[in-house]
Amino acid sequence: MIGRDLLGIEDLDRADIERILETAERMQEIGEREVKKVPTLRGRTIVNLFFEPSTRTKASFEIAGKRLSADVVNFTASSSSLSKHESILDTAKTLDAMDPDAVIVRHRVAGVPKRIADVLEAPVINAGDGAHEHPTQALLDMLTVYQEKGRIDGLTVAIIGDIAHSRVARSNVYGFSKLGAEVRVAGPPPMIPRDVATLGVKSYHSLREALDGADVVMALRIQLERSTGAHFPSVREYSSTFGLDRSKLRYAKDDAIVMHPGPVNRGVELSPELADRRPSVILDQVRNGVALRMAVLYLISGRPGPTAKEDA
Repeated sequence: MIGRDLLGIEDLDRADIERILETAERMQEIGEREVKKVPTLRGRTIVNLFFEPSTRTKASFEIAGKRLSADVVNFTASSSSLSKHESILDTAKTLDAMDPDAVIVRHRVAGVPKRIADVLEAPVINAGDGAHEHPTQALLDMLTVYQEKGRIDGLTVAIIGDIAHSRVARSNVYGFSKLGAEVRVAGPPPMIPRDVATLGVKSYHSLREALDGADVVMALRIQLERSTGAHFPSVREYSSTFGLDRSKLRYAKDDAIVMHPGPVNRGVELSPELADRRPSVILDQVRNGVALRMAVLYLISGRPGPTAKEDA
């Protein structure tokens, strides 16, 4: 995968996904050491090009790069020439001229990472673009489920919330389906895409039906900063109908796990009690995000062959 862009799960096949997950499991051992650092990407430069606020994704990419000994440069739009009306593509070309080994892009508009990838020599990793995809989030979610359940093939995964506008939902639908899981989606009718059947998933407007027999339940964040009034009458009604708590979770399997990409609107998508305790694996997702992004950086920006002397 050296030199390849990672723009979406849709572009990966099952072998690609499994290779990334297997590499991430090996990377987890580094995080358990007293000194959490290896020289694997020493001399490599990673650029975080974030045009949209982020805590988990940006921080974990930065930690991942530094644990692999890469030089990590964090770019913020507000302190760049973008504030002087330079175009995004000109900014990207300027950074590319400095010979980075990978550029990580996050933007609120779908397709921007692809446009940047088209003009850059360095490989581009999509860290979330509009309602399109968020591939590393889906990969860390798959890693978490695999470690909790020991498999993905044959599991039933229920994704609850604003499916129509969620890049996390789209990437997870692609990923879990490619690994053999049955994927269900549920939410208020305006939050379910009309063409959802073309993604190969079952859609529900009843939370109870969606949860019936589910092994994995993933709640999505209701984006309160956007215009949600057209999607459901009120936050209180959404919480009552689609918010998860222990009483509603009983419709899923007894050993079902609960996931959330974060940040959580407590009392809306998840009850506080459910968010903070098992069967919630939310913090495991965050922890796995570092190892997963280490794996992606290693596979995409690493050396084309073994360098035993340097690795030693």
